[in-house]
Amino acid sequence: MRRYMHGYSQREAERLHDQSSILRQLLHADVAYPAGCRVLEAGCGVGAQTVALATNSPAAEFISIDMSAQSLERAQALVDGEKVTSVRFQQADILAMPFSDCSFDHVFVCFVLEHLSDPSRALAEMRRVLKAGGTITAIEGDHGSCFWHPETGESRKAWHAMIRVQQNLGHDPLIGRRLYPLLTNAGFDVESIVPLSAYADARNPDLLDGGINKILAPMMETAREEAIGQGLIDRGVWDKGVNDLRLAAASPYGSVFYTWFKAVGLKGY
Repeated sequence: MRRYMHGYSQREAERLHDQSSILRQLLHADVAYPAGCRVLEAGCGVGAQTVALATNSPAAEFISIDMSAQSLERAQALVDGEKVTSVRFQQADILAMPFSDCSFDHVFVCFVLEHLSDPSRALAEMRRVLKAGGTITAIEGDHGSCFWHPETGESRKAWHAMIRVQQNLGHDPLIGRRLYPLLTNAGFDVESIVPLSAYADARNPDLLDGGINKILAPMMETAREEAIGQGLIDRGVWDKGVNDLRLAAASPYGSVFYTWFKAVGLKGY
C-alpha cells in the first residue's frame, strides 16, 4: 500500500473526524447531488467526509473507495452509527479502479491528491469512470497558506519540516494551488475554483482551539519521527515548535489562518 504520511492510528482517525466536523460548513455547504445519481467518493479514508456528503444528498447513491481495509472498517462503523444507508464501501486502488467507463454521474475527492505521487494519473482514472456531462469536485489544502500568531522561529521550522517530509515521499502538500492545471491537463473543463479560508482569533476561541489543537498540531505530530529521523530538524527544535504552535491557541492575541481550494470540473460530451 502506498505511504500515507499521517499513518493509520486511532489518533489520526480522531484528527480526521475533528477536522471534518470543524470544517463541515466551510467545505460541504454547497455540495449536493440530485436524487438517483451515482456518486464516487475517491479515497474516503475513515469516512470523515462521507457522512457529510450522504447527509447533504440523502437520495443519491454513494460508492466510497479506499485502499486501506482498516480505514474502510472505521468508515463503515461511522456511517452505521449515523444510520446512513446510502453509502457502499469498497476496497479499491484509486489509480486502477474496478469500474467500467462512464459508471458515475459525479466524483468527489477531498484531501487525497496531495498524498499521491501521480495525482494526474488518478484524475485521468476518475475521468474515465465519469459519465459525459458529469462533474468532479476536488478539495485540497495548501500548507504554504498557513500562518499563526504568535509565531516563533521554532514553530515555523517545525511546520516546514513537516512539509519536507511529505515532499520527500514524492507527494505535494502545496497542491491546492495546482488544482487548475491538474484538472485541465486531465481533460476536465474547469467550471470554478474558489479559495476557502478559515481565520480565527481570541474572539472565536472554539475555532482557534480547534484549528490549532485538533487539526494543525496533531497533523504535525504524525510527521515527528520522520522529520527528526531524516535530519530535517533537531528534536528539541521540533518539540518546542509544536508546543509554541499550541501556545498560540491559548494566547489572548493568538490567531490562525489557512486556505483550502475547492474546484469543480466538468467532463465534456
